[in-house]
Amino acid sequence: MYSTDQIKEALKHVNDPDFKKDLITLNMIENIALEGTKVRFDLVLTTPACPMKTKMKNDCIEAIHHYVSPDIEVDVNLTSRVTTRRHQDEELLKNIKNVVAVASGKGGVGKSTIAVNLAIALAKTGAKVALVDADIYGPSVPIMFGVKDERPEITEEDGKSIIHPLEKYGIKILSIGFFVDQDKALMWRGPMASNALRQLFTEAKWDELDYMVIDLPPGTGDIHLTMVQTLPVTGAVIVSTPQQVAIADVRKAASMFKQDGINVPILGLVENMAWFTPEELPNNKYYIFGKEGCKQFAEELNVPLLGQIPIVQSIADAGDAGKPVATDENSILGKAFMQLAENVAQQIAIRNANLDPTKIVEIKYQ
Repeated sequence: MYSTDQIKEALKHVNDPDFKKDLITLNMIENIALEGTKVRFDLVLTTPACPMKTKMKNDCIEAIHHYVSPDIEVDVNLTSRVTTRRHQDEELLKNIKNVVAVASGKGGVGKSTIAVNLAIALAKTGAKVALVDADIYGPSVPIMFGVKDERPEITEEDGKSIIHPLEKYGIKILSIGFFVDQDKALMWRGPMASNALRQLFTEAKWDELDYMVIDLPPGTGDIHLTMVQTLPVTGAVIVSTPQQVAIADVRKAASMFKQDGINVPILGLVENMAWFTPEELPNNKYYIFGKEGCKQFAEELNVPLLGQIPIVQSIADAGDAGKPVATDENSILGKAFMQLAENVAQQIAIRNANLDPTKIVEIKYQ
């Protein structure tokens, strides 16, 4: 009664909101099957965290009803194939599609909290995710995951030591904190810290990943350079509080990623501690660090404001207890981090569609 060509013609009227092209041109429709007055097909998204998936599904149904028949029964199966823009000839960590650096201009803005909850939220969408704690001098991931007394397994393969990352809350995690005494300060010079970080990347068994989230140290320095010289970084997420003194330091972090020779795309900014909401007054907002400082700076940089996370006592309590708030996606904060994950995944997909392939940075010193 109906044909595959009719279905395809109808779906040419449905555009992806981010790429501004129709779903047929973008090869996002697969496995069309017709049976009487029923049609089934796969809508292949660029990420399982796509924030527009419900709208796109409904648009497909409406287009078929409008251009084919209002009587046809439409079954849209949402699936995903995470995009990547890595150079195909790069062998190092070739199974990792996207590397996301989480950075901040200064300490104390909650960068690690954002990185941890972002990674968990991405995994909750169905993506394959890892988190690397690259904050060499102040690793906090073991505490926030409640695994500070655990140690990764190390095996020998072809004469080489291979680190097997721990797994918790659906993600693979690795931190220098697993290998040092957490009660003692690390007295490492730059090259020692850089070599330790490089080992976490190159001597670990990561398998296939959609996203590797890297929690960087605050500021700019050796660790940041080691990362971009070791890994092809897809993009950076920069975290700040709204206050102007924090924004001033964010400018330096943004400048580093935009610097000639590095050119790591900035996916967007996250405003942490955006406002304070007392538990007993959930509808009240108190802007104790200023209002929308990150929003204004994001507009200045011409990058998205990916999310605004309020100050709530439960964030700190959850991190200290080893169960980050994103583990409960139905809570107010859990929903905020799920929205953040969707926004980050969306920007990665846009970046992969529009920018040159990611490559390892070669820094030449004069």
